[in-house]
Amino acid sequence: MLSAKSLFTEILDDDESFALFCSIAASGESQGGWENARIAALVPESERELAPKITRHGADEDKHGRIFNALMKKRGLDPVPVPSDTDYTMLLERHGIGLAHEKLKGEQPLTVRDIVTYLAHSRVTEQRASEQMDLLRKHFADHPDIGRAVKMISNDEDNHLAYCHEELLRFAGAGHGRDIQRTLRECALAEIRIYRDVSLAVMAHMGRILGWSRARSALLAAGIHAVYAYERFAGWRRMVSLRMPERRDALGGPASAAPEFA
Repeated sequence: MLSAKSLFTEILDDDESFALFCSIAASGESQGGWENARIAALVPESERELAPKITRHGADEDKHGRIFNALMKKRGLDPVPVPSDTDYTMLLERHGIGLAHEKLKGEQPLTVRDIVTYLAHSRVTEQRASEQMDLLRKHFADHPDIGRAVKMISNDEDNHLAYCHEELLRFAGAGHGRDIQRTLRECALAEIRIYRDVSLAVMAHMGRILGWSRARSALLAAGIHAVYAYERFAGWRRMVSLRMPERRDALGGPASAAPEFA
């Protein structure tokens, strides 16, 4: 039976597909760490109190990248090149979602509107990350090799999502509500399209590695297109709503240390 658990188990059990999965994940997390570190360094003076939370966000992302690399090292695997069509973070940036890397590489302080854009982009992408990790946690929390990593990363992603909700509501209360809703909608509609394309690319690469039949690959592709159709019709709305989270001040402290993998 084709299910999320059976599909990921097949990827997990094969060294080559596992290395590709972890390399893609580690690359995206490390890129997110760099972006957050630069945003924290360029926060406008009026929002300097937000800088430690942005720094914590970036530190968490860096930690996740180290965790995925450690999972590979534990199995005696080396990271592999990430195919460009699977690079979710860079594809988002290339399509104008979030803050441009050219801006982040400079030294000009960001504006309050830039910070609102960053938070709106993060609210959308952290929704995706939280849901994906929740799925892995549901099926693999007790797995001897990846269970601890899945639980830690899942908890961090939930914290990131809570932080985005809380800070965006603060900015909405300060008069930025219209910009926030417009930016959230633009980000969500772009994200679901890029997520579809990246999912198709990842499954194509995995299919070649694992020798999937054309029929199985076609079935998986049809499932990805069906998810996109739902998200384009109505599902994107879950990415743009804002509510005060139960976890308040979720990024108010230092990042937790990455677990050791013997």
